[in-house]
Amino acid sequence: MAKLVYGLNQSLDGYVDHLALPRPNAALSRHFMKLMLDLTGSVYGRRMYEIMRYWDEDDADWDRQDHDFAAAWRSKPKWVVSRTLKSVGPNATLIQNDIETAIRGLKAQQVGEIEVAGPDLAGSLGDLGLIDEYRLYLQPVVLGRGKPFFSGPRPPLRLVANDLIGEDVISLTYVPA
Repeated sequence: MAKLVYGLNQSLDGYVDHLALPRPNAALSRHFMKLMLDLTGSVYGRRMYEIMRYWDEDDADWDRQDHDFAAAWRSKPKWVVSRTLKSVGPNATLIQNDIETAIRGLKAQQVGEIEVAGPDLAGSLGDLGLIDEYRLYLQPVVLGRGKPFFSGPRPPLRLVANDLIGEDVISLTYVPA
């Protein structure tokens, strides 16, 4: 059975805004690359999937690390939860109906970790009791705006790990209490 993990970069004041947060430092990039390589796959909401589609096409300005991450991302299966999208890109499956049954089925059929990306989707899946682990990557910035990491009330959580990544990013890992 797979474990569903929701994890994103966020500001110290709890916002996830990939356009406003600083680009991951070298240590955090290596950390995310290892996570990507170890993933079984990813479940995305529409907005986060559209942001991540950036990795579908090579960019001449990318460095080696970017190319390696893109190759790893492309190799992983993706499940996209959306009622508005009509199609998705390579190695992706669109989930439009009965999200709970679809995600429960994924967890039952897969082995390893499946990441959940997108605060709204994670909030819905958390409300259904489907999130097994929360990973918060605290960036040393205050945004004062953006999408909150938790889209609704914070579920009761228990801290199970904390790590310093590089010089200034703190990773906090929680499980439902």
